Amino acid sequence: MNCYNSESEMEKTLNNKKIAFQFIILLGIVSLFGDITYEGARSVTGPYLATLGASAAIVGLVAGLGEFIGYALRLVSGYIADKTKAYWPLTFIGYGLIFAVPLLAFAGLWQVAALLIIFERMGKAIRTPARDAILSHATKQVGRGLGFGIHEALDQIGAIIGPLVFSLVFLLKGGYKQGFTILWIPAVLVLLTLVIARIKVPVPEKLETSEEKPMEGKLSRVFWVYTLFTFLSVAGFANFQLISYHLKVQSIISDVQIPIFYAIAMGTDAVVALIIGRAYDRVGLKTLLTIPLLTFFIPFFAFSHSYNLIVISVILWGAVMGIHETVMRAAIADLTPIEKRGSAYGIFNTAYGLSWLFGGVIMGSLYDISVIYLILFVVLMEMISVPVFFMIRR
Repeated sequence: MNCYNSESEMEKTLNNKKIAFQFIILLGIVSLFGDITYEGARSVTGPYLATLGASAAIVGLVAGLGEFIGYALRLVSGYIADKTKAYWPLTFIGYGLIFAVPLLAFAGLWQVAALLIIFERMGKAIRTPARDAILSHATKQVGRGLGFGIHEALDQIGAIIGPLVFSLVFLLKGGYKQGFTILWIPAVLVLLTLVIARIKVPVPEKLETSEEKPMEGKLSRVFWVYTLFTFLSVAGFANFQLISYHLKVQSIISDVQIPIFYAIAMGTDAVVALIIGRAYDRVGLKTLLTIPLLTFFIPFFAFSHSYNLIVISVILWGAVMGIHETVMRAAIADLTPIEKRGSAYGIFNTAYGLSWLFGGVIMGSLYDISVIYLILFVVLMEMISVPVFFMIRR
């Protein structure tokens, strides 16, 4: 009898792992189409805003404000997700706002373009805590790091394709309007794939089963120290909009090459996500130390006038993004109880977004004064984040 029960339990475990893996792939495909849409746009929003008359400070402000709103609202959406358990509805509403991206084709003023960019970020804010909470249940079955790594890798395939769409449009003598118009196609495919995922796993919470003693229903001290580390290390991470603005106004590379550089960064992101995901499953939070160590070097290369150094900076930038999107997200699931998962992702992402705003505005303003000051700011932020990391270890 015990033998039969054991076989039955083993069968159930294997079946759950299979379903979880398929579900992670489906959510990854949703993100793939989503990234074709909004990462394609993000690869050119710096130069696009410049053509509409925006300054470096405006580009930094729009990028930082968009990220801040896109992350700050997650505090609210995460809380609502936990209270209402409406994880799927919030995910659908959030992805619906992705249609703001193709509407950029009709923006004739930088103010209108900025508003649409912010709307897209709001959509990401609404969906992300709910979607990551849903995803975290599935990753319990296959390994947190691996699960989030697979999701991020698929996500970044879309982030590679999106910028290449614009490069192809430019090569064919098209413009920004034609590029944004093409993005209606992946935007529609996002919602269609999401419907399939919803049908496949209507109640994702059932995938997270464990014999381990559950954590108490509150956020621990280490979670808050972890959030502080996130704020400090991300504040010194220059956004790609500002880097691409530098490439544009300094005439270092052509408009055609800028999206290609972004695609290179996204390809690096995808590869690093899988590697760092597996590393996280083996050694845990130690992998976080790679963030300040790699971020430290980016501004020295990215804001130079050397083509080769800029290529290196793009690869480093993609690597750091891969670590952000994999290890940082996986760690939240391991540091928080299930019933607080949505709120934890909301709080974490709010701090992340506030850091993007803080860093984006300061680095954009410092760029207009002197690149040296920008570099000093990055060095300061990353150096302060290192002792905070060791506080997490303790």
